[in-house]
Amino acid sequence: MVPFAKAKLALDDRQLGLVLLCMGLGATGAMPLAGLLTHRFGNRAVMAFGALAVCVALPLLTVVPSTALLCAMLVAFGGSLGVVDVAMNAHAVDVERLHGRPLMSGFHGLFSVGGLAGSLGMSALLGAGAPLVASTIAVAILLFALAASQRRHLIVVPPDRTVAQRSVFAMPSPTAILLGALCTVVFLTEGSMLDWSAVFLRSVRGVAISSAGLGFAAFSVAMSTGRLLGDRITAALGPVRVVRYGSLVAAAGLLLATALPWAATSLIGFVLVGLGASNIVPVLFSAAGRIPGTAAAVAIATVTVLGYAGMLTGPALIGLIAHATSLPLALGGIAVLLVGVSFGAAIVGRGIRAGG
Repeated sequence: MVPFAKAKLALDDRQLGLVLLCMGLGATGAMPLAGLLTHRFGNRAVMAFGALAVCVALPLLTVVPSTALLCAMLVAFGGSLGVVDVAMNAHAVDVERLHGRPLMSGFHGLFSVGGLAGSLGMSALLGAGAPLVASTIAVAILLFALAASQRRHLIVVPPDRTVAQRSVFAMPSPTAILLGALCTVVFLTEGSMLDWSAVFLRSVRGVAISSAGLGFAAFSVAMSTGRLLGDRITAALGPVRVVRYGSLVAAAGLLLATALPWAATSLIGFVLVGLGASNIVPVLFSAAGRIPGTAAAVAIATVTVLGYAGMLTGPALIGLIAHATSLPLALGGIAVLLVGVSFGAAIVGRGIRAGG
C-alpha cells in the first residue's frame, strides 16, 4: 500500500519516511496502555477491541485526502496493532503456561507466515485489477471474520489483582528492562535486515537492483523456518542456550556477510542472521511473561516498547554510522551488540525459573 500512498499524496522520500514513522509511534505509544487494559478487561476483550479497530482503520488509510490525515490514521492504525500485539503475546504466555511446554516460537512463526500471506494476497488482488479500497475492505472483512470466529476459543485467566495493581503504579521491574534491552538489539537486527540488506547487496556487493531484495528474502525465509521449528529447539536446548547461541550465530552471520567480498557469502550470512535471531524474541517475551511479582501484560509491554524502539531508531542510526564510516562497518557493529546479548542470556532464566 505504501507506493499508492506516496503517489496519491505526491510525497518525496523524506516525507514518506516521516509519514511511516507515525505508525511506529502510534504502536509504541499504545503498548503501555494495552498492558493496563488487559488487567481491567482481560486479554480476550482487548484483542477483540484492537482487531475491530484495525479492521476499521485499514480501509480508511486508502481514502484519506491529505498527508496530515494520513499521519493521524497511521497513528490510530499503529496504536490498534500495538494493543493487539501486547494482548496477543500476554495471551500466548497464558497458553504456554497451561500447556507446560514452549509454544511461543510457533506463534511468532505463524506471525511471519501471516506477513508473507498478507503481502502475497494483496499483491494478487491488486495484480488482478481490484481497486485498492476494495482490496483493503476485503482484507478487513476476512480479518473481522477470523477474529470474531476465534474469540470464543481464547482462554480467560483471572488476573492476580494484587500483582496487577502493584504493576500499574510501579516502574517496570529491572528484569523487564534488561529483557527489553536484549530485545532492542534483536529488533534492531531485524530492522537492519529490512531496511539495509538490499542496499548493502546493491551498493557494496554490486548485485543488480532487481535481485537486491534476495537478501531480505533469504533472511525472512530463514527466520520463519527457525521459528516454526523453534519450540522443539527451545525444549531441547533450554531458553538460556537459545538466546546465548542464537545471538552468536546471528553475529557470525553479520560478520560473514560484511567481511567477505562475495554476494553469495553475504546471502549465506543473512540466512545465518535469520536462523540465529529467529527464536530469541519469542524466548524473551515468554520470559517477560513469567517475571515474579509483575503482571505479564505490563512486562511484555515494557519489552515490546523497548524492542520497537530498536526497530524504529536502529536503521536510522545505521545510516548515520554508515555515512560517517561505511555500511559494512555499521552492520558489523550490530554483531558486537549481538555478542553482548549472548553474555546477557542468563537474565532469561530468572523469569523462566520463576514461572516453573
